[in-house]
Amino acid sequence: MGDNVVIEKVKAREIFDSRGNPTIEVDMFLSDGTMVRAMVPSGASTGKHEALELRDGGTRLLGKGVLRAVQNVHEIIHPKIKGLSPTDQKMIDEMLLELDGTDNKSRLGANAILAVSMAACKAGALVKGVPLYEHVRDLSGRKEFVLPVPSFNVINGGAHAGNNLAIQEFMLFPLGARTFRHAMEIGVECYHTLKDLLKKKYGRNAINVGDEGGFAPPLNSSREALDLLMTAVDERGYNNEVKFTMDAAASEFYRDEKYHVDGKALTAEQLLEYYEDLLSAYPLVSLEDPFDEEDFDTPAFLTEKHGEWLQVVGDDLLVTNMKRIRIALEKKSVNALLLKVNQIGTVSESIDAALLAMANNWGVMVSHRSGETTDPFIAHLVVGLATGQIKSGAPCRSERLAKYNELLRIEEQLQDEGKSVKYAGNNFRSPL
Repeated sequence: MGDNVVIEKVKAREIFDSRGNPTIEVDMFLSDGTMVRAMVPSGASTGKHEALELRDGGTRLLGKGVLRAVQNVHEIIHPKIKGLSPTDQKMIDEMLLELDGTDNKSRLGANAILAVSMAACKAGALVKGVPLYEHVRDLSGRKEFVLPVPSFNVINGGAHAGNNLAIQEFMLFPLGARTFRHAMEIGVECYHTLKDLLKKKYGRNAINVGDEGGFAPPLNSSREALDLLMTAVDERGYNNEVKFTMDAAASEFYRDEKYHVDGKALTAEQLLEYYEDLLSAYPLVSLEDPFDEEDFDTPAFLTEKHGEWLQVVGDDLLVTNMKRIRIALEKKSVNALLLKVNQIGTVSESIDAALLAMANNWGVMVSHRSGETTDPFIAHLVVGLATGQIKSGAPCRSERLAKYNELLRIEEQLQDEGKSVKYAGNNFRSPL
């Protein structure tokens, strides 16, 4: 491979994600005869400020088809990108942004743009003859590789399930693991123990899983969910190794200026008290989107009071967007970013968002989407960026395990090559 290798052809197609919804896939062919492939995920709990996922409308596939995005790749992007070197990620992404020309990527579609951007990143690694995670490290200027703490979504609520839980995700976070493989073992053991507990207490229907592989039992309150996690962790003897994280996705249960949670309609101040009670009763170390996506002010109370030990994460609030990150920095709203590449639409913008967050001593958790593919791209992204945290669902469902299994391979490869292998562990907010 060498720098004389260029992009020869870009071919897109409509495929289906883990929910059976259409999404876009791109094959990028290089002048030396090699090919890389990238697949784009999609979310259910989406922030209103996310880059636009272009859908066809109409009746075919319930209006969710992506043939317009496919056409944009073939007719608009391909002629401009042909002949470029895939090693220059920044140039390719800037060209994609220029071709689109809108703030939210509504002309070409963020899904079309991201598929090409991800494929170019993979092609760049291939041309350089290095693993994708190493290419990401080079693009970002980070110095070391870090294996992340996985945040396992084992109980689903909100938009990801059909129960009465308002809070969207209850997660196990094995900070005390020795390695990423050890973290996986802990997560798997606790997951299956939780499964047995749910089956005994609520019956077989309680072990059906939600979009992200977590169980969706008939629970009515956050305390019920957290108590189950406590029991499962205790039964496995991992009380010292495992902490909890939650994704409230509060915009999903905010209506009529009230937060509807656990059968009650709460004001922002009352919801703040609700979180305070949970924080005092359970080993929670990270709380995502605790308030509505337009509210930069209320989360700041949590951040100011508990920010030394609690990670307050912006997802729908920030949508991996530099402008919104800067607002949150000014208001001291949160102290962590949830990094989702399809929220913003290019690899370069995702890297820039992560670097801005880390430069301001924020944590960064790289995240999947609820509508996923088997593309393991984010496993390489999190190692190359050395953010120290990843969220990819429960240790269940192949599209979730595709990321976790890839991280096992990366860890093994680094060990085999005698390179420094760090597991973020208790330094998850600042692994380097």
